[in-house]
Amino acid sequence: MDPILETRQLTHVYSPNTPFEHGALLGVDLAVYPGETLGIIGRTGSGKSTLIQHLNGLLKPTSGQVLLHGSDIWASKEATRAARFQVGLVFQYPEYQLFEETVYQDIAFGPKNMSLDKDEIDRRVREAAAFVELPEDVLQTSPFELSGGQKRRVAIAGVIAMEPSVLILDEPTAGLDPAGVERILANLQAYHNSKNATIIIVSHSMEEMARTVDRLVVIHNGAIPLQGAPGEVFAHESELENMGLGIPQITRVFHRLRAMGAEVDPSVYTVEQARRAILAALGKGAE
Repeated sequence: MDPILETRQLTHVYSPNTPFEHGALLGVDLAVYPGETLGIIGRTGSGKSTLIQHLNGLLKPTSGQVLLHGSDIWASKEATRAARFQVGLVFQYPEYQLFEETVYQDIAFGPKNMSLDKDEIDRRVREAAAFVELPEDVLQTSPFELSGGQKRRVAIAGVIAMEPSVLILDEPTAGLDPAGVERILANLQAYHNSKNATIIIVSHSMEEMARTVDRLVVIHNGAIPLQGAPGEVFAHESELENMGLGIPQITRVFHRLRAMGAEVDPSVYTVEQARRAILAALGKGAE
């Protein structure tokens, strides 16, 4: 399968030729595939935010390429503009970027910039609102009257309304209570299932990543030292800890059980996997 989105030797240097010069990305090669849910993890300053801002053309590479459907997004102004609609980016705390008088107008902002007709804009606004579980009567209210979780969903709907091929979310559950976290993750899963969209999630929460994504990419000092299925990445406990990262608590428990001599699978990273592993170790199978 060909990647939908790809970086080749992507390098970004901030403040070049000054005392503040800093290489945020150093020759990064990354492939993102159609329909997958990809997680990006890395501690603050690792380069992950710089990376995702390259994926839809908000930042221009110092060197290297970003390819969408095999074409360089910086090949022309038209290609860059198209990439910004096809690769939607929801920033961390997007509710602080709401600015229109009504929820409807905020969600419609992106589709209007795509020069769509009124009926198509209306369809997209209402469909996007439904994906994030915003009731019809909320659409004509001010976004500033909503709760924090509702504002977050309005902002996500505004990007979904552009119907991007790739949806990127930077810490989408940051600052939300457990119920808000579950609702956002369920909304994203519903959108993914309906549109088969490619979703990229940046998060510090290993537990959320473990049960949400198909594949993990670890960024450290502007490079990608680890990537693979969650179980494969979490197997590198010591390397992750040396990078200032952790592993899901349930994975840590199973690593310790294994070290103590218990015959359990140490690649466990969800509660359901843990249940099956314990039953298997007890000789009861998965019944």
